[in-house]
Amino acid sequence: MIGWPVPDPEIPTAAHAVLAAAAKAASAAFRDARARFGREQLAETSSTGADGTPSMRLDLLVEAAIAEVADAHRINLLSEEAGFVDNGSAVTLVADPVDGTANAAAGVPLSAFSGAIVVDGAPVEALTSWLDTGRCWHAVAGQRAEFRTSGRTTLDGAAVSLLRPHERSADAWWRVAKRAARVRILSTTCLEAMLVAEGSTDAFADADSDTHRIVDLVAAMVVLPGAGGAVLDVRGRPLEVDPDLRRRWSGVVAATPELAEELADTIRGSVCAGQRP
Repeated sequence: MIGWPVPDPEIPTAAHAVLAAAAKAASAAFRDARARFGREQLAETSSTGADGTPSMRLDLLVEAAIAEVADAHRINLLSEEAGFVDNGSAVTLVADPVDGTANAAAGVPLSAFSGAIVVDGAPVEALTSWLDTGRCWHAVAGQRAEFRTSGRTTLDGAAVSLLRPHERSADAWWRVAKRAARVRILSTTCLEAMLVAEGSTDAFADADSDTHRIVDLVAAMVVLPGAGGAVLDVRGRPLEVDPDLRRRWSGVVAATPELAEELADTIRGSVCAGQRP
């Protein structure tokens, strides 16, 4: 069993009632799952999620708790395992119940709940909770966030988090790694995006492996602009809230729009060391 305690999330008072309730439900379900199941049981897969990947027991337990929140508030839910649950509302909770599930099931304290309120297809508010610490990041679209990015504008010398390298995108991965001063692989996109938003690291990217779903990126789409940063797709594809979770992107989350563009250009191979876009 994983013996570390799971604290209550430190939710800002201004957070939307649905986001607050969902974050609390996720933490409670996460805590309960750790108390009841060991590592192998938490990681056990018995079904395939709406995104086409295997669903771990931990994913399903936490998502069930979040689904109850959406039902209670009579809004729709778009979530990694269940897909789109239509409750006939113009409002949808788009959620990643446990981002970094493999970390969480193994006892690595790097996983997060992430949710956004979407109205008629537009993300308007977001909340991400670091499950093992209770730290939360909250923002409203179009408003200045309470935290700021590092402000870095260039890739050379930057601290960058990356998804693990894939054979199909190994060259792109190494192009970034050779220019950055520091590279981290934390395996939790939603949390890594918030670390960019608060200035703890300069950027995060999927180096053109098309791994990201909209549930991985939607909170960052709300939070980063208000903190001075930017979110985009390596190939310039629009980031859209689509009920089809089989759609994929290669997300870039950066401290500034300039760094986001340079990082995307480097991943595509249009910028090399010593050059600028």
